Amino acid sequence: MKPRLQTSLGQQLVMTPQLRQAIRLLQMSTAELEVEITQAVESNPLLDWTDDAPAAGEDGPSTEADGDARETRHDDDGPPGDDWAPDEGPWATSGGGSFDDDDAGSAAERIAEADTLRDHLLWQLHLSHLSQRDRRIGSALIDALEEDGYLREPLAGIAEALKPELDVDEEEIGVVLHQLQRFDPVGVGARSLGECLRLQLAVLSDDTPGRALAIRIADGPLDRLPRSGIAGIAAELRQPVPEVETAVALLRTLDPKPGAQIGELGSDTYVVPDCVVWRQRGIWRAALAGNTLPRIGIHRGYEQMIRQCGESDAGYLKGQLQEARWLLRSLEARGETLLKVTRCLIREQSGFLEFGEQALRPLTLREVAGEVGLHESTVSRAIARKYVRTPRGTLPLRAFFASGIDTEGGGEASSTAIQAMIRRLIEQENPRKPLSDAKLADLLKAAGVPVARRTVAKYREALHILSSHERVRLD
Repeated sequence: MKPRLQTSLGQQLVMTPQLRQAIRLLQMSTAELEVEITQAVESNPLLDWTDDAPAAGEDGPSTEADGDARETRHDDDGPPGDDWAPDEGPWATSGGGSFDDDDAGSAAERIAEADTLRDHLLWQLHLSHLSQRDRRIGSALIDALEEDGYLREPLAGIAEALKPELDVDEEEIGVVLHQLQRFDPVGVGARSLGECLRLQLAVLSDDTPGRALAIRIADGPLDRLPRSGIAGIAAELRQPVPEVETAVALLRTLDPKPGAQIGELGSDTYVVPDCVVWRQRGIWRAALAGNTLPRIGIHRGYEQMIRQCGESDAGYLKGQLQEARWLLRSLEARGETLLKVTRCLIREQSGFLEFGEQALRPLTLREVAGEVGLHESTVSRAIARKYVRTPRGTLPLRAFFASGIDTEGGGEASSTAIQAMIRRLIEQENPRKPLSDAKLADLLKAAGVPVARRTVAKYREALHILSSHERVRLD
């Protein structure tokens, strides 16, 4: 059965080279993707730049977003172009975070923030449903990871490093490590190459050709594969050689260093919004940014030459044509996945777009993944280093996520909303008598958000706000 790439990029796909390409493109920023596409056009004669988007049914990315954007340009309610004007709303006259002329300027003037493997994992840890104790253990595990994503420090050493703050044993650390190994990128937190590959195999569909045998090889004779060869491994496992070849081919499609996928951006990397969000007749809408990605398509001249060339030349051109088609399909799948996730985020966080951070509700990767029918790791890749242009400025998609704290009213308040409340209380305080962390906790409790003093202190420090005695002003 020939493997087929699904546009959802979900967890049930066979890990083929084409799927690996789609996953790699999905987690790229717009600037990185443009470089990747330029290199592909230069190296593949079957790819060519096009001025217009390909028609439906032709080779090339064609998304629902393009149709939305074209229709909206003929609407009087504010198209998502450079000259669009948002509907009037509460945020139009509100304080910090409101839309201004600078936000409508070129997004290329914004510098992208660095995103290290540690930042990427800590962000996922913060959104997890783990207890505060387990999050502290998870943070220690993340700190112990090396740049390639492997955990080479023994669990006993991590337990010792957590003392005297926490008294934990290796078994408890192992439970948290198991949760960490489910984060994106898949395979992170492994203690050996075999475990790293097995973690990646675990997320594949059970009917993936060679999966079961590949797991046996990863758990056992993987280290002996270079010396024994496929025939030797087949004899050792008492399996037919063709089946072992399929399993080994599957193993070779996996990433032996998953941590290397995430790295710091260069200092000259700029933010280019991947999506545009606007409000049309009271409804928040989203579309892919039409002018941020280069248009490419199949070079029809070379395609026609395939029927006229000799066998050797035709074989080369057919191979290049297949690669070109896979690239175009991967780009289409990337756009569809990104748009699906973005639309879910603006639907769930419409209050954030209307009123700002104080209206940001708790939202996790798991919730979004369940809503859009994707794996958590796919959602994580889709939002990594992706930005959206909104009436509140150009924001990272990560800004739409937040962990939650139970309120006295029976609901939840996001940590970001609580930080916004703390910032607002401090901005309104008497500079001669600043509010202490304990007083801030009392005021939040009176507002229905019970937060401990130490939690207030943590949020205040995260906002880079000085303590009360350092904020005293007598002038």
